[in-house]
Amino acid sequence: MRLGVSSYSYARSLQRGALTIFDVVDRVADAGGQHLEIAAGGFGDDLPRQPELVDRLREHAAARGIGLANHVIGADFSDPATVDAEVARVREHLDVAHRLGITHLRHDVVPWAWRDADHAEFERVLAQVLPVCRAVAEHAATLGITTMVENHGFAFNDSERILRLVHEVDHPGFRALLDVGNFVCLDDDPLRAVQRVLPVAAVVHLKDFLVRETPPAADGWLTTLAGRAVLGTVVGHGDLPLGRIVERIVASGFDGPVSIEFEGLEDDVDAVERGLANARRLWAAAGGS
Repeated sequence: MRLGVSSYSYARSLQRGALTIFDVVDRVADAGGQHLEIAAGGFGDDLPRQPELVDRLREHAAARGIGLANHVIGADFSDPATVDAEVARVREHLDVAHRLGITHLRHDVVPWAWRDADHAEFERVLAQVLPVCRAVAEHAATLGITTMVENHGFAFNDSERILRLVHEVDHPGFRALLDVGNFVCLDDDPLRAVQRVLPVAAVVHLKDFLVRETPPAADGWLTTLAGRAVLGTVVGHGDLPLGRIVERIVASGFDGPVSIEFEGLEDDVDAVERGLANARRLWAAAGGS
């Protein structure tokens, strides 16, 4: 298993200045991680205009023995009026990934919170984003980069829509970033969904959630489409059947990067360290190596 961490796991510490991205590299190395994903959330939105920082990050990661596995950015290809500018921005981030030596880039296709009002609207947006994803993937391939869409947000999160998007883009360099936890945000069964999406996955995120049938009064809980409530937590501390999910990943022969992504309320440094340790135990119990 090629086990690492998404920098998004440290978003709160990065945003309040408690950690720098170089500190994050050190934390991951000290915890025994093998790679780091560079996520724009919390850090990285302005990297195209910071070439010296990009070079320092590449050099520091190499010095600590940490591979840079993936660059994760938002994107919105759904509006014909802005799509050209959005594609230009994504291409800038592809250049950043190339400069960092990264061979995977995840981009969105619609805003995280967007949900179609009806099936007709979904079909219209799908028809709009398909050729854009294909064109971006074609350009990325010239840089040796595989582009991906993640099951993430409220539009392209269930397994059926992710599979349809990947298959209809129909480019060998366009794959899925499979987040094993996000399916529950749309009430898609994670065991079934993981099994379905694994064949088109290039990167896997291990994530865990607390799941409640009735939303608690406390802040921080996300309400699913069916009215359940979910809250991120340490990998291995939540309600998802991660042992059975990891068994399916191991059985599939998946050999790409596997990254912890923590989104809970606990201390992020401690949560990542515990999540890495739990992931190793789950992987070993599933017969992985």
